[in-house]
Amino acid sequence: MLELGLKSLLAYLLGSLMGALLVGHIRGVDIRQVGSGNAGGTNALRTQGLGFALGAVVVDVGKAVIAVGWLPGWDIPGVGLDQEVDRQWLAVACAVAVIAGHVWPLYYEFRGGKGAATLIGAVAVLSPMALLPVIAVWLVLVMLFGFVGLATIVASVTLPVALALMEDRVPAPVLAFAVGVALFIVWTHRSNIARMRSGTENRVKRLWLLRPRDSAR
Repeated sequence: MLELGLKSLLAYLLGSLMGALLVGHIRGVDIRQVGSGNAGGTNALRTQGLGFALGAVVVDVGKAVIAVGWLPGWDIPGVGLDQEVDRQWLAVACAVAVIAGHVWPLYYEFRGGKGAATLIGAVAVLSPMALLPVIAVWLVLVMLFGFVGLATIVASVTLPVALALMEDRVPAPVLAFAVGVALFIVWTHRSNIARMRSGTENRVKRLWLLRPRDSAR
């Protein structure tokens, strides 16, 4: 159990490295002080441009790939690999921890992002094929409606559905992660839902490719 606890803690600390805040530090911008105040890729794209947002997403996806793909197999000196700990459950624990670190980062007063990019990195390791329909749904919805929050919510809910349809026997840890994280992403986007209901949610016109002509002005 020492291995499980230590690696989950390390995954959380890794998740606390926020892409948008690190890139913002280089640029001299605190992304939490502009736009929606969220330290995620969408706010970065809307307020700082594509290059800034891509840099943030690379960090946020990459930290999840490291936490889920490499950390569970690392033979920590003095700790070793606990044979009683299931490797798949350990990977899922690290995935949950790295996403939690992104949403509540220790280094940034527990004010982070909403977990979407970090989720992508985790899924890329846990079930790469399920990533294809998730990204496809996200792209289609953004192109149709321009709401990144809406696209992210629906895409996250698509994850457990895609797993169930694509695999005869979905590993229990992965399915539990998919269902739990889908609900969590909906929860982290509750402010987006409220703004969409009130009609005040901003559209990202750089991505809203099928917008009506009068909205392109």
